[in-house]
Amino acid sequence: MTEAQAQAPESLEYRTEVKQLLDILAHSLYTDREIFLRELISNASDALNRVQFEMLTNHDVVDPDAKLAITITYDNDAGVITISDTGIGMNHDELIANLGTIAHSGAKDFIREAKEEKVALEDIIGQFGVGFYSVFMAAKEVTVTTRSYRPDDRAWTWRSTGDSSYTVEPADKATRGTDIRVTLKDDAKEFASGWRLEQIIKQHSDYVSFPIYVVDANAETEEGEEAPQPEPVNRQTALWRQSASSVSDEEYDEFYKQLTFDFNAPMLHMHMVADSPVNVRSILYVPSKRERQRLGMGSETGLRLYSRKILIQRHNKDLLPDYLRFVEGVVDSEDLPLNVSREMVQSNPVMRHLRKALTNRVLKEVRTLAEKEPEKYAQFWDEFGVFLKEGIAVEPGNQESLADLLRFHSLRNSGADVWTSLRAYVDGMKDDQTEIYYVLGEDLRSVARSPHLDSFRKHDIDVLYLVDPIDGFMVSMLREFDGKPLRNIDDAGLDLPAGDDESTAEDTPPVDEGELDDLMARFRSVLGDRIVDVRTSKTLVSSPCRLVTPEDNYDRDLQRLRRLMEEDYEDPKKILEINRSHPLVANVAHLLHTDAANPLIDVTVEQLFANATARRHPAQPGRHGGAGAEAHGSRRRIQVTGQHVDRTQHSLVPTRRVARFDWRSR
Repeated sequence: MTEAQAQAPESLEYRTEVKQLLDILAHSLYTDREIFLRELISNASDALNRVQFEMLTNHDVVDPDAKLAITITYDNDAGVITISDTGIGMNHDELIANLGTIAHSGAKDFIREAKEEKVALEDIIGQFGVGFYSVFMAAKEVTVTTRSYRPDDRAWTWRSTGDSSYTVEPADKATRGTDIRVTLKDDAKEFASGWRLEQIIKQHSDYVSFPIYVVDANAETEEGEEAPQPEPVNRQTALWRQSASSVSDEEYDEFYKQLTFDFNAPMLHMHMVADSPVNVRSILYVPSKRERQRLGMGSETGLRLYSRKILIQRHNKDLLPDYLRFVEGVVDSEDLPLNVSREMVQSNPVMRHLRKALTNRVLKEVRTLAEKEPEKYAQFWDEFGVFLKEGIAVEPGNQESLADLLRFHSLRNSGADVWTSLRAYVDGMKDDQTEIYYVLGEDLRSVARSPHLDSFRKHDIDVLYLVDPIDGFMVSMLREFDGKPLRNIDDAGLDLPAGDDESTAEDTPPVDEGELDDLMARFRSVLGDRIVDVRTSKTLVSSPCRLVTPEDNYDRDLQRLRRLMEEDYEDPKKILEINRSHPLVANVAHLLHTDAANPLIDVTVEQLFANATARRHPAQPGRHGGAGAEAHGSRRRIQVTGQHVDRTQHSLVPTRRVARFDWRSR
């Protein structure tokens, strides 16, 4: 009896709600169960990459001369397949840590929701990283026998039937690596077939860097003859080391799907081959969607970094700036030494050259897309534009290269699918216009109704609509474009082009100076310290009033972002501008002159202020006193000398408290 046979198996419980999760996998009604093989091959490939990297500096390993390969043996009669690799292997603790835990605290809630409605299989695997456990879709029992590369570690066997427990016991295995023996369910025995296995490998794992062999366990040979050496099923050719002219679009798309487990084809691919100023072989992709389900993959971003086809880092975050983290792909460079440690990668000077070259290439391809395929670029912008805005905000050195890529809705181009660039805006400016105007708002609908636009609309001056939470942060850093400063039209010191200071009266004669002074004094008295001051407006046309930011307030662009991120943030006080030619203002002024004690005057002042406040942030009332909250829900109509104020015109809703906000998720 061997030592391994003498020791009783160790029975252990899973550490989270794995039983329910495995039930969902094991009893799934979906037909794409073949993905379990892709998951196991991917794990085997990763184990081979790791031992290959380890052996660059450490030769004291088990089986140092063993061929790095993956072998899939099938037994059709027994309904068993075994996936074997000569990779890094696992010891006792690693086996339990890797196969005995699904470390996601949200599993319980997810399982509850999964019981209520059918959940896509990719949601399960993508959310919890349970790629290995997908084997239980096809298996009624799984046995994992593994031996670590460390000479002092012994072999172990892990066994589970997909219920709430598993066993671990010593094993007799002299060679390095892992053997996963899958006993198939009766309705999954199709996978114990050579042609079926080869079909799955070619579809999902054709570009795995190591040879994958498929062997029939029951193959008969003539007596005295050795079994013939099988040929690898996969091509295993590094696609990024081929010339771009020899790779088809279909091959690029298939490689992307194998790399990312994203079901959708990418929006854009870039194949880069260069030897100067740095050696680089790379294929980069822009996905079709920002939010996507990546089967078997976690949410970690970064490019795969190779040195001479040897994987150094699976998720390298230094090869591209953070604002391009949505880019997927592989990078291979012979200028990186083979014995570079993972910790030394970031400080290697080659990395700086690679980062610059890759960043320039990505931005060049995106710029070409914008110039030659504007409709497709609009799709790109809708998905990833917020990341480019982040680049403007956090990396000032890239502003010049990124500013041309920005797209906005505007006063002249307000359709949901209509965008304008800063270049197009400047080209369309009037001869006497010296600034690029923009307005910040909650959404396109509310910003299009902004009273700040009155004069711009009347004089056909375009205004950019900025409605993303990050926009305020972006324009606080991007102060000009093509020599033209960017100007927020919510600015008390706004100086419009010549001719815009003319009277904005329509049909109603403006209030005379005496009545106007009395009216502004009444506004100051009623509103008190909720405003900085009251004054007449030179820009209002159809709106009775607006709130503008004092000239010495330098965080006007960041107010919305701070309001979303800071729970106790209070908007700074503003200046109330009134339109002396608006009928409502004129009628209130006349009423004040003839009946100063009339209670409708103060109520109307409060309503005008509440409406102006609601226009600025309609989702969060009552920040400037009780006006907004008092107006909510009231259906009282006020008649002032023939003019009506509808207290429900700008209906307010209760404040939503935001404890944490991530603008990148919009």
